[in-house]
Amino acid sequence: MMRGRSRSVLLCVCVVIGILCVFPITLRARPFVLVLSQEDFKDAPADDSSAAADPESSADWDDFGDSDPHKSEHELDPDSWRPIFEPDFPLSPNPPSDSEALYYSGISKIMSAATSADVRLSEEGAAEIEAAAESGYPGAQSVLGFLSGMGLLRERSKSKAFLYHHFASDGGNMQSKMALAYIYTRQDMFEKAVKIYAELAEVAVNSFLISKDSPVIEPIRLHNGAEENKEALRKSKGEEDEDFQILEYQAQKGNAGAMYKVGLFYYFGLRGLRRDHSKALSWFLKAVEKGEPRSMELLGEIYARGAGVERNYTKALEWLTLASKQQLYSAYNGMGYLYVKGYGVDKKNYTKAKEYFEKAADNDEVGGHYNLGVMYLKGIGVKRDVKLACKFFIVAANHGQPKAFYQLAKIFHIGVGFKKNIPLATALYKLVAERGPWSSLSRWALESYLKGDVGKAFLLYSRMAELGYEVAQSNAAWILDKYGERSMCLGESGFCTDAERHQRAHSLWWQASEQGNEHAALLIGDAYYYGRGTARDYERAAEAYMHAKSQSNAQAMFNLGYMYEHGQGLPFDLHLAKRYYDEALEHDPAAKLPVTLALTSLWVRKNYADGFLVHLIDSLPEVYPKLEAWVENVLLEEGNATILTLFACLLTVLYLRERQRRQGAVLAGEVAQQNHPNDIRVPAPN
Repeated sequence: MMRGRSRSVLLCVCVVIGILCVFPITLRARPFVLVLSQEDFKDAPADDSSAAADPESSADWDDFGDSDPHKSEHELDPDSWRPIFEPDFPLSPNPPSDSEALYYSGISKIMSAATSADVRLSEEGAAEIEAAAESGYPGAQSVLGFLSGMGLLRERSKSKAFLYHHFASDGGNMQSKMALAYIYTRQDMFEKAVKIYAELAEVAVNSFLISKDSPVIEPIRLHNGAEENKEALRKSKGEEDEDFQILEYQAQKGNAGAMYKVGLFYYFGLRGLRRDHSKALSWFLKAVEKGEPRSMELLGEIYARGAGVERNYTKALEWLTLASKQQLYSAYNGMGYLYVKGYGVDKKNYTKAKEYFEKAADNDEVGGHYNLGVMYLKGIGVKRDVKLACKFFIVAANHGQPKAFYQLAKIFHIGVGFKKNIPLATALYKLVAERGPWSSLSRWALESYLKGDVGKAFLLYSRMAELGYEVAQSNAAWILDKYGERSMCLGESGFCTDAERHQRAHSLWWQASEQGNEHAALLIGDAYYYGRGTARDYERAAEAYMHAKSQSNAQAMFNLGYMYEHGQGLPFDLHLAKRYYDEALEHDPAAKLPVTLALTSLWVRKNYADGFLVHLIDSLPEVYPKLEAWVENVLLEEGNATILTLFACLLTVLYLRERQRRQGAVLAGEVAQQNHPNDIRVPAPN
């Protein structure tokens, strides 16, 4: 039966397998799951004419993610906060307007206030931003949207936040576009969301590389459940990291491999380093002089993009050609790109470009698959075949190629080869858009956190959370829960009250939960179960635990079992309680002790429904908080702890001395008994 299936059905299977893997599965965030069937394919020939077949006139599709390569990051992300965190970064050559100067002054004051917990300075900064917004400055309107949505020194208002972001978006502010698209997505208004995310994804693609694929740098998750993610943070210290310092020392001593790696770190901004194309160029040139071939390919990339050096396509082709002769097959992607564009060569040559892309693809270079997909999608030098193009894109996406996500998003958005699927297109566009220049917020937030500036880190993560980044939502909520009492949280009128802090953390966890963070869903359930920052609601707690359980969370399964056992928010059902306890153990062997105790309690409840033991077990939840409070208030109080420790030591010493005395007495008695005169037997006389 499998042999009789059509080519389309086989391709459908490839799509299912591919898309299951294209979304990176971050810690405690569920993967994106797509299931396609034959009905998802359009009843149209492979050379679907729904998009123009002429590659020169097909305005709906960009060629290779390079539709406007001459735009700077300042132009791609106007009103960025980069001047605050990277003052040496080259910005617009034009002098700033009064509104722009006022805007950046206000941002600087708010950031400084986040560090020093200075309410007055925050108010001054907010006033300057309001003044800039009144003059129609988009960046200031965007920040007012952020402050209103967050409830920072003003009444929290989602409607005002939406209005400000709408005006800023119309003015060209990309971060407000991200915020609007996320708002529409949460409300299932995909037709509106997809248009904005499509625009943002195109901007992001314009900042990607042309030959060697850039490593996907995911935002660092500060926590691993309830604990700080120390290992991930250790690897993100940039130039202060001991491993990097050792590597840099080796490079300075002439080690070619170390030179290449240091250049790579600076070029891509890896291990917490700031991207520095000039430093990367310097190290790559030194590495080539030492005979390191891998640097040749990056030098070709640098000259093709004009990154840290004047753009020179002829030099780019020379370096890429040298790299290809060293069996660095990804260099063929850059060479093929230059021939497709006609850069650095006599004229465009699609045949030669295809040949180079095939060489790259045949040697498992992801970029080769992507570029072949573009050629077949547009019919560049080949007969147009949308389904074959999709196959190439899926292979590339399966290996994490963001530009492939972008092309697949457009395929499902427009409905070329496949039926339109707007929710899927929205999700794919969002994935690409989150890799745009505005993702620098994540790096600045992490740098602030590593320096101990928790207030500034929280503010930056909160800004990212508003733009729809799940990791930022999780990080901001975790910071609030862990550090919220340190006056780093500003509310509507001064520092956050406990209610404001809990409400804000609750909102952030909820947003992260919606995007698949199982730890967030678990915390939401706990908040409703215990009434932390919200009214106690067992039914909503059960809903949140069910959500976490659907993501295979063992703790949520255990909690659901407990709620079924006691009829809290769920029907009283001992059979379902046992099922959930068993599932918790299946998913996490470390849960053996609590599950064993819970099953014992369940057995007692089932066999002695009205017995003393059942009443004792039911009273434990009331007794435990009192015991916990006593331990915390009495035992753990510093003075009491010292006295109690000394007292325990004294009792232990006295006990051991008494035990030693008794043992000595017993031993002495035994010896005396053995040597008693009456027990000495005198031999009888003969």
